[in-house]
Amino acid sequence: MKTFVVGISGVTNGGKTTLAKKLQKQLPNCSVISQDDYFKPESEIKIDENGFLQYDELEALNMETLMSAVYSQMKNPRNSLESDDLESAEEVPILIIEGFLLYTYKPLDSVWNRRYFLTIPYEECKRRRSTRVYEPPDPPGYFDGHVWPMYLKHRKEIEDIARNIVYLDGTKSEEDLFSRIYNDLIEERAKQKCLQITPKVPSNSTSRVL
Repeated sequence: MKTFVVGISGVTNGGKTTLAKKLQKQLPNCSVISQDDYFKPESEIKIDENGFLQYDELEALNMETLMSAVYSQMKNPRNSLESDDLESAEEVPILIIEGFLLYTYKPLDSVWNRRYFLTIPYEECKRRRSTRVYEPPDPPGYFDGHVWPMYLKHRKEIEDIARNIVYLDGTKSEEDLFSRIYNDLIEERAKQKCLQITPKVPSNSTSRVL
């Protein structure tokens, strides 16, 4: 069966990873690829005139390697199953790609079946970011001097060039966000399953000549 590919993107600390992992647990035959796993080493990250490491750019990521992983999962989706459950294996495979910078990378444009984008206001984003521990740690002024401006830049690019993206309010409860996407994917999976089923003709059937 053809893999149904879902993007979950949006602002930093918007809840992308938590949402993707919860969907993976609840949806049979579902895999997740996280963009954060494809950052280049710190030594390869550019530094701007303020001394800030430029992590919030595509150039900071090994996107070609990510694309290889995406194509591999699309080609062999059942490798992602954690069990040999036959019922799960018969479901249309779902691949969730989650990350902060997905929709401005053109090679991914051709794979999406559904795209979601989580948003949260500046103050809430800054508060959440301050509670996280990063390696390397955020230096003073990093959020206002790099993270938030780059988010606004990339979001504007997305709004200018991308279509069919569902924008979600990341301040809503985790359960509300989960239910919205889960119900959507269950409905779409059912449609895909119907489209991919081909009628089978019994092998012992014979045709009549009138």
